[in-house]
Amino acid sequence: MAHKAGFVNLIGRPNVGKSTLMNKLVGERLSIINKKAQTTRHRILGIVNDDDYQIVYSDTPGILEPKYELQSRMMAFVKDALKDADILLLIVDAKDKKAEYYNFQKAISGFNAPLFIALNKIDLITQDDLIARIDNLEKDFSPKEIFPVSALNDFGVEQMVKKIVEYLPENPPYFDKDSLTDRNMRFFVSEIIRERILENYQKEIPYSVEVEVESYKEEEKIVRISSVIYVERKTQKGIIIGHRGSAIKRVGTEARKRIEEFIDKKVFLEMYVKVDEDWRTKGRRLKAFGYK
Repeated sequence: MAHKAGFVNLIGRPNVGKSTLMNKLVGERLSIINKKAQTTRHRILGIVNDDDYQIVYSDTPGILEPKYELQSRMMAFVKDALKDADILLLIVDAKDKKAEYYNFQKAISGFNAPLFIALNKIDLITQDDLIARIDNLEKDFSPKEIFPVSALNDFGVEQMVKKIVEYLPENPPYFDKDSLTDRNMRFFVSEIIRERILENYQKEIPYSVEVEVESYKEEEKIVRISSVIYVERKTQKGIIIGHRGSAIKRVGTEARKRIEEFIDKKVFLEMYVKVDEDWRTKGRRLKAFGYK
């Protein structure tokens, strides 16, 4: 039997459950999860290996109309995912009305590889609504397959994976067979810190924050990490730090514990807060932060 390998790229609007599904498919928590929109900013690869195949899943930012340069850079990751997909996996929230996913028809027009649709969160609708949603999606997109799933409850995911393997093209593996992702540890540390910020702060603060890991030093019994939280305004710096440092201390404690779980090693985490005015609109700074 010839070896199969291919890119299965996940797209969809914000908050449809792409990252939750991605983590279920890969079997590891690679993508951060939060109810706030625009949680995913980068394209993250998760690699699943078997003797006979390699699936390269790709999580992407939620599709939106960009309002500032950071969002434009985020949408560039989605465009790349449309170009190199061997299978495009469109994630649709089962609660969405037709108008809420209609714009994806334009986004994927001209796409030639097999289109799969994962109709997610089916546990939140009735059986009659489910049948109606599937009927509409078949008419509007003519996909190869539609999979009713609940990523949160791990329902329908295994059946979807079996069908994905069927459609994978014959290729040698793109990555080493022991690879899990294309990202390094610094990236995941910065994402874990940003995840805790998303969880602990409200309104505009989480969207005005970027995290950079300045140093990551592995010693025999501990990993020493130094990171910087960038904000756009001096007032935001004060909010991040909190009264007598209480807010940033809470974030640091939560992030450290999560990083220790992720790397299975003790962590010493330093966090500093700096102001980089309007960084979301500056191409040079965005490129430095990994947004091409």
